[in-house]
Amino acid sequence: MSEQPNLNPESSAVQKHLEIMQGVIQRMAENSRSCKLWCVTLVAATLVLVARTGEPQHALIALAPAVLFWILDSYYLSLERGYIASYKAFVKKLHRSELKTTDLYRISPGGNSTQRFRWALFQSFSTYPFYLVIAGTILLTWRFVI
Repeated sequence: MSEQPNLNPESSAVQKHLEIMQGVIQRMAENSRSCKLWCVTLVAATLVLVARTGEPQHALIALAPAVLFWILDSYYLSLERGYIASYKAFVKKLHRSELKTTDLYRISPGGNSTQRFRWALFQSFSTYPFYLVIAGTILLTWRFVI
């Protein structure tokens, strides 16, 4: 079997691969933003209904979408981080002139997905503080709406 030649960094295939990877990363970031937007919308609508009806126990219903969107947002963030790691590895190979043709067909998140997901769920400043504030708002509404 013959050795594959290194790819030229200026080739259209390499440039297109980088564009595709950037597009995937951008979509994951957009999905994460959409999770936050939908969460705020649903929680706000639920809390407005609670305030109008004066039934504070119904505020706890808003915890369900908050938790579900927290998990989904963390998933998208972990995928985004994985694709960023894959992108960086690709560029590193590109700069070292180690890039092979087979590297063009690999677009997948790099690293440990479980570890990234846990990080996104409990340690990322863009998820857990946001959703903890949402949950706190729901609990305060449940406690203090008369």
